[in-house]
Amino acid sequence: MRRVASLFLPQLAIERLRRQERPSISRPEARRRFEPPVDDDPGACSVPRGGGWRPGARWARDDACTRGAVEAEIAALPAHRQPSIRELGRRSEAAEHPFRRMPDGDACVSEQSPVVKAQGRRPLVLVDVVGRRQEVAAACPAALALGIGVGMAATHARVLVSDLDVRPADREADAHLLERLALRAVRSWTPVASVSGHDGLWLDLTGVAHLFGDEERLCRRIVAFCRRAGFTARVAVADTPGAAHAIARYGTEPISLVPPVQTAEALLPLPLAALRVPNDALTAARRFGLERIGDLISMPRGPLARRLGLVTVERLDEALGRTPEPIVPVVDEAPPAVERRLLEPIGAAEQIGQVMADLLDELVELLRARGLGARALQFACDRVDGAEQKVSIGTSRPNRDPKHLLRLLSMRIERLDPGLGLEKFALTATHTEPLGATSLATILAGDAQAVDVPKLVDTLAGRAGRDALFRIGSVESHVPERAVARAAPLARPDGWPAWRRPARLLARPELLAQVVALLPDQPPRRFEWRGQIYRVANADGPERIHGEWWRSKNEVWGVRDYFCLEDVSGQRFWVFRRGDGVDAATGNLSWWLHGVFG
Repeated sequence: MRRVASLFLPQLAIERLRRQERPSISRPEARRRFEPPVDDDPGACSVPRGGGWRPGARWARDDACTRGAVEAEIAALPAHRQPSIRELGRRSEAAEHPFRRMPDGDACVSEQSPVVKAQGRRPLVLVDVVGRRQEVAAACPAALALGIGVGMAATHARVLVSDLDVRPADREADAHLLERLALRAVRSWTPVASVSGHDGLWLDLTGVAHLFGDEERLCRRIVAFCRRAGFTARVAVADTPGAAHAIARYGTEPISLVPPVQTAEALLPLPLAALRVPNDALTAARRFGLERIGDLISMPRGPLARRLGLVTVERLDEALGRTPEPIVPVVDEAPPAVERRLLEPIGAAEQIGQVMADLLDELVELLRARGLGARALQFACDRVDGAEQKVSIGTSRPNRDPKHLLRLLSMRIERLDPGLGLEKFALTATHTEPLGATSLATILAGDAQAVDVPKLVDTLAGRAGRDALFRIGSVESHVPERAVARAAPLARPDGWPAWRRPARLLARPELLAQVVALLPDQPPRRFEWRGQIYRVANADGPERIHGEWWRSKNEVWGVRDYFCLEDVSGQRFWVFRRGDGVDAATGNLSWWLHGVFG
């Protein structure tokens, strides 16, 4: 019997943005507090290997008793006199404060309420243009708790909540994410998966549920995976895709399992909107007093089709299993790959390079036939002892030039450890993108000086590292240290403003000492920087830059007055004064050097 699961993601669009806002903080590697002992025979000492020894610990004394005797002695003491684990010297970290996890004084608010979960974040809604107005397409739980609903006008939502975070909806990004989830489902759970609407998936569980134990265990695994990924999920399993879709969206449980041949009973209490019928059919049903699916099951098909439309009858028959509803599965295309086995193992670098060249020729033909270009290649080798060696390369643009790709792979040969020899090789294009025909205009014109910048970037990145290459792009900000950011080597950043800026901008402004200047608008005549005194011959300014008040409350009244200075030796500096020289709230009138010209 056919069994279909419907995966429903009610907060897909909101939670996708929340995932992008997560801070990418890399945890530092744990450092050992004590170095392990050098000798392999520490003797009869009971100190754990790797440290933790303290001279005052009871188990570190020369006349220490055995562990069993100490535990028996402790057990004989009254409960109020038994020492804690910390007093026994078995823990080195600080004890947790007993009042740290006490709830807040506002006990009337539940910890599971959406408002508490969204503490520290503004209520978020996504709006979409419908006709001539903007409507709310999605809302976070905190916004829903404040009375904002899907379909509400964006202006009405802003009136209800003053500090509402309104962002445009991105349907294409949501659809792309659903396609990725469908591919993950094909690779992990079932061979047949399809996108269901704009907020869920269909999974055909026929013949695969027993591989995970049963249907409930498989659904728990799916929900746990979505929770780890940061998504709220509900799963329903039924005999038909329509029934699973309806129960997943209008059910109350995170996991709903409808027993076989009981689909009709499970659909009876659900509203008509669960059948995916048009809005005009829902309006007509309300006019006739039809609110539940159970109201339609007993009605004759002819009058029902005349009143609510033929689409409603088709949806009802598909949910009940009277009419088949096929699932068009997504196709998980295998990445282009070629492999080769050798009769005798090899280990020389020249021989490995020859195998790379042969595999690249075959892979390039495969990519050309599919109209693709390689963005990432993985070269895997199997040694005679069973160990596997892998090296990878990446390109800044889709590429299928075998000479260029071989040059990049040859830089990685020294990272391979052939051991007793390599006997099996595989080359896989792990990341591909569409690539059309290559332009030959420069070659036919005889321009031998034409430089292929992407190939140059790939070569330099292969030698110095991908992170060592970047460009400077402009950012929309008046504050100089925020107005620039790193960009990809081949990116085309936006144009630069016409303001005069120094060629070298310091990462952090440096404080100047012994500054002589007249207030409120005169440039400095003398200052000291890095232990050297400079006398100013010419100056230009001031250029006033206000703080970005929407970032921090400390920048609401912050002011900087920038000056371009030239000393008697011709050196030019870019300095600023904190404050306008009149109002003390704008700054403390300290002078800072921010950049150097030339």
